[in-house]
Amino acid sequence: MILLALAIAPGLAISIYIYWKDKFDREPARLLMLAFVLGMISTVPAFFIEVLVSRLGLEVSQDLLTTGVRTFIGVAAVEELCKFYFVFRYLYRKPDFNEPFDGITYSVMVSMGFATLENIAYVMQHGMDVAILRMFTAVPAHATFGIIMGYFLGLAKFRHEESNRLILYSVMVPVLFHGWYDFALIQTFYDDIMLKFGGAVASLVLGIILSRSAIRLHQKNSPFRIKKE
Repeated sequence: MILLALAIAPGLAISIYIYWKDKFDREPARLLMLAFVLGMISTVPAFFIEVLVSRLGLEVSQDLLTTGVRTFIGVAAVEELCKFYFVFRYLYRKPDFNEPFDGITYSVMVSMGFATLENIAYVMQHGMDVAILRMFTAVPAHATFGIIMGYFLGLAKFRHEESNRLILYSVMVPVLFHGWYDFALIQTFYDDIMLKFGGAVASLVLGIILSRSAIRLHQKNSPFRIKKE
């Protein structure tokens, strides 16, 4: 039970944080719960696609190029596209998606649903040390991917003339950050632990910095801000 609580806690805490940051027109609880559940569901197609990719013989130990293809396309692109599909298909056109910040809210909820179910699987398999490590690394990383995706989706929703380009960014930029994070950890060509962990942390830190800026920008530009103030 302690391991399960540790696996669930980071995703839940980040979800509450984003809900608190949505200061001016908070989303209904039913849609937030739907988004979280959709994120959990999105792990299913992601899992099966990643299994299919793994059968192509792209081993991470072969060379940097093969590892890059495996991590950026076979993992990062697969997972971010699965999360994007559920945000775009089931939440993007909801009437409650009525300000740019809602892109962040819904994308993070889907990401946290994905990350929480993934985290439960890892923690139950590997134990307490992994639970603590992922609490401060992998789950926050998924949150930054969701915030970046949601930032661009929030812009796309209300900038119709730029929507196609912004929707493309909403997938490509999280894939780049996700791929960078995974590539640094998974590659075995440079097997120094500090180099591997340092590369992943660099991705996470930059993602957090950009995420904080994205949150502030969408808060500042909320059409509901004047009404509240």
